Amino acid sequence: MRLKVESKKMSSVVENNFLTTKLSELVAWGRKNSLWPLPFGTACCAIEFMGAVDSVFDISRFGAELVRFSPRQADLLLVLGTINYKQAPVLKKVYEQMTEPKWVVAVGSCATCGGFYDNYSVLQGIDEVIPVDVYVPGCPPRPESILLAIVRLQEKICKEAVGEKPELYIYKPHSVRK
Repeated sequence: MRLKVESKKMSSVVENNFLTTKLSELVAWGRKNSLWPLPFGTACCAIEFMGAVDSVFDISRFGAELVRFSPRQADLLLVLGTINYKQAPVLKKVYEQMTEPKWVVAVGSCATCGGFYDNYSVLQGIDEVIPVDVYVPGCPPRPESILLAIVRLQEKICKEAVGEKPELYIYKPHSVRK
């Protein structure tokens, strides 16, 4: 009996109200709240990502809990650690196999700018190979920094949907040197 009364109330609520929005904003809302990350972990930043996924920090609160290990099932690439020139073609291939739209977060100083490996074998920032949407500073960055990068990426997705140019969230310590 109670269920019948509640369903009647709900139908009257639906009948008396309506919601308007743009389709692009609705799609962006869905995209920002259902990111499927693919961790490309090569160093200690991957351990920090594990911390971001665990129950203490709980990345699922930000809609990015479905960690995938196949690029075809992911739309967010998290590069976590040092990338050598030998790994660069693999990273680029993984990026190309991801579904559209796709986003990239460079986590830690090694992925951002080579870190303290300023030598011939280490890529001095993954943006030499693939485009990066958000950079996360630190060596290694704390899990909160990774969560903040997710939030910044969500803001970027929403702003792009309404036609605004998103702010640049770039912290690249070695960019002055290049």
